[in-house]
Amino acid sequence: MRICIIAPEQFPVPGDGSVEICIWNIARRLARRHKVTIVSRRSPGLPDIDEIEQVRFIRLPSGTPSRYRSSVLGYLETAEPFELIQVDNRPLLLAAVKRRHPGIPVLLFLHSLTFVPPESRIARSLALADAVAANSRSLQQRLAQRFPGIPGKLRVVPLGADLSRFAPVLPQEKARLRTQYGLAPGFTVLFVGRVIPRKGVPVLIRAMHRLNRHMPARLVIAGGGKPAYLRQLKALARRLGVRVSFLGNIPHENIHSLYQAADCFICPSQRHESFGLVNVEAMASGLPVIASRNGGIREIIDSGHNGYLVDRYRDSAPFAKRMLMIGRNPVLAARIGMQGRSDALQMFEWQHTVDLLENLYLKLAPQ
Repeated sequence: MRICIIAPEQFPVPGDGSVEICIWNIARRLARRHKVTIVSRRSPGLPDIDEIEQVRFIRLPSGTPSRYRSSVLGYLETAEPFELIQVDNRPLLLAAVKRRHPGIPVLLFLHSLTFVPPESRIARSLALADAVAANSRSLQQRLAQRFPGIPGKLRVVPLGADLSRFAPVLPQEKARLRTQYGLAPGFTVLFVGRVIPRKGVPVLIRAMHRLNRHMPARLVIAGGGKPAYLRQLKALARRLGVRVSFLGNIPHENIHSLYQAADCFICPSQRHESFGLVNVEAMASGLPVIASRNGGIREIIDSGHNGYLVDRYRDSAPFAKRMLMIGRNPVLAARIGMQGRSDALQMFEWQHTVDLLENLYLKLAPQ
């Protein structure tokens, strides 16, 4: 099939955002059997036309959603006709594409609720989609409640991880990586993600303060945020005496080595998390995961089996309790980590995601 995947206007592909990571990992595997084009925003240092691993890239002028929409529609008018178009996370862009090309099946792949507020124009846009893929049952249920007219179009397509890259390492390699990242010996807790209020970093810093009453530990935070918010978090950590390293954005192509250097992964999300890709990456790396019991995270972690879910996730105490249990019991930590790795191998390989999508494509545009 000739498939076009249209990325959001916000970040280029390949990129470090979760949506961009998903698009690239799906496209590079689809390209083994299909002719795949990714349409993305133009970005300094990246060519406007490119080909990587048999995937064709078209990078267009952006800056605003409306300008990007015009760029996308202009490109589709002149491009070789596609047999299927996938639009990621932008229902209004999907609607514009479908109105211009009513004869081509158009799939919307939703990664969160952020761009689907309960508005009439969004409902009208979703009605134009030939199918809507959601990355978790939790997101599927929220969408069905919010938009009663679309349940028949909804399909669940879970995400994955590169299980060859996100993998456990031997103790000698772990020690080398810790030196590389400047991490002193001792229990190291990792957070990866955008450093924004909804991700719960203040709860994690307070949990580290509680943990430090019983054992020494260090927190590592990988991810970017607004300078003012980062200053608030650093001040909180100083006030509580928590040792924390703010590493900023780590390119996704290198982030696996940071998981491999840590001892425990925490995802203290305070609002609905549609999937939580970082939890899969941590599990695949053999890290014990402690996460908020919300959204699609509950579909990844079986509490007490391959990680731990925290019910009272606005409170730091339950996170501290679980971290202490992991930190004091290396045998338990290893068992939970290896079970997480085993479950990731069974359920969260990117090829599984691609197979589900491919089956959906073939129903929409049968050959």
